[in-house]
Amino acid sequence: MNDQSDSSRKSRFRQKQEQKQNDSKKSTRGVGTMLKRFASYYKPYRGLFTADLFFALIQGLTAIVFPYLIRYLINEVFTMPDLSLIGSILSRTAILMFVLYIVEAVATYFVSSWGHILGARIESDMRRDLFMHMERLSFSFFDKTSTGYMVSRLISDLSDITELAHHGPENILLSFVQVIGALSILSTIHIPMTLILFFFTTLMLVVTASYRRRMNSVFMDNRRKIAEVNAIVQDSLSGIRTVQSFGSEDVELEKFHVGNEAFYDSKSRMYKVMGRFFTINKFSEGMLYLTTLIAGGIFIIRGTLLPGDVIAYVLYINTFLQPIRRIIMFSEQVRKGMTGFERMVEVLDTEPDVQDLPGAVDAGELKGEIVFDNVSFTYGNDMVLKNLSFKIEEGKTVALVGPSGVGKTTVCSLIPRFYDVTEGSVRIDGRDVREMTLKSLRRNIAVVQQDVYLFNSSIRDNICYGDWHASEEDIREAADAANIDDFVMSLPDGYDTVAGERGARLSGGERQRISIARAFLRNPSILILDEATSSLDNISERIVQEALSKLSEGRTTLVIAHRLSTIRNADEILVLAEHGVAERGVHEELMEKDGLYATLYRSQFEQTAY
Repeated sequence: MNDQSDSSRKSRFRQKQEQKQNDSKKSTRGVGTMLKRFASYYKPYRGLFTADLFFALIQGLTAIVFPYLIRYLINEVFTMPDLSLIGSILSRTAILMFVLYIVEAVATYFVSSWGHILGARIESDMRRDLFMHMERLSFSFFDKTSTGYMVSRLISDLSDITELAHHGPENILLSFVQVIGALSILSTIHIPMTLILFFFTTLMLVVTASYRRRMNSVFMDNRRKIAEVNAIVQDSLSGIRTVQSFGSEDVELEKFHVGNEAFYDSKSRMYKVMGRFFTINKFSEGMLYLTTLIAGGIFIIRGTLLPGDVIAYVLYINTFLQPIRRIIMFSEQVRKGMTGFERMVEVLDTEPDVQDLPGAVDAGELKGEIVFDNVSFTYGNDMVLKNLSFKIEEGKTVALVGPSGVGKTTVCSLIPRFYDVTEGSVRIDGRDVREMTLKSLRRNIAVVQQDVYLFNSSIRDNICYGDWHASEEDIREAADAANIDDFVMSLPDGYDTVAGERGARLSGGERQRISIARAFLRNPSILILDEATSSLDNISERIVQEALSKLSEGRTTLVIAHRLSTIRNADEILVLAEHGVAERGVHEELMEKDGLYATLYRSQFEQTAY
């Protein structure tokens, strides 16, 4: 009854998480929600952001004042009969304008430098949040998502955030101040002329707004296409040895060509839309100047405007056009920046399939008794395990064997919760693994895999993945236990030797022993060996097998072995079949039964003999 209650509670939690994920995805479609999330990144930099807007405001106000001073000089000062008075007023006005230019220069420097630094900080914070979230995502997410796509979202998609974060609020403020300020001043000069100017300005804004949706779609398509190119390059270069060994350079080149041409076509469409956009706006600017000159001339003929007023209107046209140009640039920045931000949010709103349950506690130091209780696991639409039950006593070495596809690796992946069971439970020391925090559970488990991943860092750093706080002495002891210390010390740089990408500078056996040294340093209660020696030659296998034997002492060890001869000395062998555990026992007992295990063993022996 208790187990049913626990299972029901966990099922409800999973349903809530799925609903939360769906709701999050829906919420990201709202413009208001997106803007609110974007704005939240300004909070840590309120002071710098306020200063940036203040100096942007100074820029806008000085731009409004200059045309007014020129109008004043033409209409009021240069028409004075007293030349000495003209000189006096002109000198004072020039000094005032000089001071204003200095103020504008200071404001421009601050906005251009510290404003961009603000944008760079926000971009950095976004990239940090995205990377942190990627690190939390479950294996199932990376099973379905290309690394190239993720790198594209982390690097390329956020590259335009700096400009948007800096110029976005600033452009809105500047445009508002300059348009409203200029209209207010011009309204005091001549209402009809101001209305004409306002009408054509509004028309240009409408044209600009009409292109937003079209530009958004082409920018989004452009992002998708470059992400596809990144994915192709990542995949091809990661497998360059396979590509060259099979002489498949032409195949990879064709795949790249298709992706690259698709990106080119997308970018061509983007530039065509932008070309029409800028052309229409440039033509509209010319019509605005022409209309102002014609209308101004008519009003001068009628005697309602002075020549200095018309000059002021012409100068203020630039004050109007600057905000429009900013809006044009801003719309491009918004399309690029928000497209990248939306793609970032898509990842941020992806909830990990596996995460800490409410009330999960620290596992502490586990002893290692493992129980599978009616475990079923479905991956997508495929039933991988169904009602699997068995128990492994602490400190025992148990081998999992069976035909390919029966779920041996899946069994080992459920213990550290790389995936969660669909039904039933996995318990360690009598506790459901879902009731423990992921970090504390995995702290008690070490996995040595067939495909060892070494980082492009020093051998010391790769071993330290087992324990980042380990001393040099502990690292050397772990390496010695893994039979790799002598080899490392024979290298010119010793433990500072860089392993290369994926450990390319080392042999398979050397990489494997470094991964075993990691596990020694971790000192886990539970050890999982997933076909750890199947890809090695006989000499390397013997050396690695000795290290694995030492590593397994006193720990609960699960061994997935392709070569059945390597697990003859296991405390127990579990033979898995499609319906679950078909047989269990030690090697001699299973051979006497003459069942599935004996068939598999003889098959391998006959192949070896042949």
